[in-house]
Amino acid sequence: MRVSNGRIGKRKKPDINIHAALLLRFLTIMFVFSLCRVLFFTFNVPTFSGMTTDKFLKIMSGGLRFDLSAALYTNALYILAQIIPFKFRHRRTYQSILAALYFATNGIAIALNCIDIVYYRFTFRRTTAAVFAEFAADIGNTALMLQLLKDYWWLLVVFVLLITLVVKMHNMFRVGRPLIRGSAMYYTLSSLLFAVYVGLFVAGVRGGFTGTTRPITISNAGAYITKPVEAGLVLNTPFSIYRTIGRRHYPRLSLFDPQTAERLYSPVHRPAKENRKFTPRNVMIIIVESLSKEFVGSLNSESGKTGYRGYTPFLDSLVAESFVFDRSFSNGMKSIDAMPSILASIPSLYEPYVLSQYSNNEIRGLAALLKDEGYDCSFFHGAPNGSMGFDAFAQSAGFAHYYGMNEYGNSADSDGHWGIWDEEFLQFAARTLNGKSQPWFASVFTLSSHHPFKVPERYTGRFPAGTEPIHQCIGYTDMALRRFFAAISKTPAYANTLFVITADHTNQLSFPTSKTEVGCFAVPIIVFDPSGNLKGRETDKVVKQTDIMPLVLGQLNYGKPYFAFGSDPFAAERDCFAVNSMNGFIQVVRNEYVLRILDNKPEALYNYDSDPLLTRNLRDYLPEVAARLDSLGKAFMQTYNNRLIDNELVVK
Repeated sequence: MRVSNGRIGKRKKPDINIHAALLLRFLTIMFVFSLCRVLFFTFNVPTFSGMTTDKFLKIMSGGLRFDLSAALYTNALYILAQIIPFKFRHRRTYQSILAALYFATNGIAIALNCIDIVYYRFTFRRTTAAVFAEFAADIGNTALMLQLLKDYWWLLVVFVLLITLVVKMHNMFRVGRPLIRGSAMYYTLSSLLFAVYVGLFVAGVRGGFTGTTRPITISNAGAYITKPVEAGLVLNTPFSIYRTIGRRHYPRLSLFDPQTAERLYSPVHRPAKENRKFTPRNVMIIIVESLSKEFVGSLNSESGKTGYRGYTPFLDSLVAESFVFDRSFSNGMKSIDAMPSILASIPSLYEPYVLSQYSNNEIRGLAALLKDEGYDCSFFHGAPNGSMGFDAFAQSAGFAHYYGMNEYGNSADSDGHWGIWDEEFLQFAARTLNGKSQPWFASVFTLSSHHPFKVPERYTGRFPAGTEPIHQCIGYTDMALRRFFAAISKTPAYANTLFVITADHTNQLSFPTSKTEVGCFAVPIIVFDPSGNLKGRETDKVVKQTDIMPLVLGQLNYGKPYFAFGSDPFAAERDCFAVNSMNGFIQVVRNEYVLRILDNKPEALYNYDSDPLLTRNLRDYLPEVAARLDSLGKAFMQTYNNRLIDNELVVK
């Protein structure tokens, strides 16, 4: 404090050189980004099992490359405004405007990092630019955001503290007058420094100084980790968004010659016509929101928990009368990944298929194929019409009828966030299907097991609370499914209907084995035939969402050629394996083995039966197994990329 005219006034901020001010303020953002990484880890410790001090320090140091790039992108305009070689940049008004810009842009970047502290638990990957398209058309997002702020209020506190730190550090000093008074010398030196700054900026955002350095991308995080899930710790959210803006074009791959790639893997199915007579049974595919496999007690004898019962008593009873698969997986981590995978056998490999530039390719989904056989095809989702773009994809996949919140017609049954409660909407689906002419194909996508993880007030305390907020919601949806089956079993169509029950993705996982790069994709796939002719359990073959369409067609004895990236698990001539992408890695799962591929090179092989936490790399000990999975994965990637590029997703 200082005394002026007998009064106590504020201490004057020290003036410093404009270049020193720019450096210190930039270093402040770098420090805060690193602090966000520490907080990200602190609030998600169970996700990163096996973390050691050495690994964490390596991740922190590697993360600086991505923080540098993100901080430069975020502050590009601010930096440019500070380094332009003109004297007006030293004026107080000009610096005040730039201060507002600095707080706004960096505030958004810090907010994105804070949001992913929680959102990462649901997706196991940093948020990318696809999220804006994913939620752009959703109705009710404002109410949902307010609910999220209520549930995770502490996240707002974290954000405010971080912003307060940035503001205080910024305001510790102010930009002084230029040290060089002569105009000629000032402009000459400032212009030279401007050129130096530009060179440093380009090198920083690219991740290196040499001309051969490829600009760093999300996949470069693999250099600092041992598990794909750890890539989210190396990265930061602004970087992930910047690097995925406008990135929609897939590279054409030539890892094999076309004949070899076709021999290793082909999405064209040509069923043998001998002894095949099409059986026009009704088909119903039920997609349960966030139904992780670990929630279904009868599918988790491997959990090691004595007496573990799960949260789905009805589904457990159905499993006993169904055919199930021990190695069953989703193709993605989001609801919009599931729709194309399950209903058209088109997975999302690098980004959601429906958000890619190839989403308007010609496809022939299960509904389109069955419509040609005289089926009435309907899709049910209790959210407001237009939510997640489900209605648009349902139409492109061949569904003639879409039943959403509008068709339900009673907003009083809404949960106030996502749409109609599952119990009421599933009863509506049962009534609607009872009025359909056979044969029909229907798919219903539930929604009540969503954040904010509430159940109707009349059911408060009825379902086991479990260890995660979602558990009571799963219990509620399981009850709603019981009531649905009770209703539809009384209809004439029931005995002639094939039911497939699965999930869109996992959520709120508790088991350590569920949090691995394999376990986080584990969802149930239950095939129920009321006639009792299809019961059993497959213990070896890997089955994923894209296999559901070929499985259904196989059960109907469909004899025409069709296109599907999946395979019928009951067809002996098909090799069953799953391919997922995660944080820049490609993951191939076949039988008990999983292979990770990074930059088209096999990086690690694990036996997830004997080593469920994926700690022992067997790549060098089982080279034949690694080579087999490597070939399958690369053939799949080449076929996937090239067919999407060439718009060849149907059998000509």
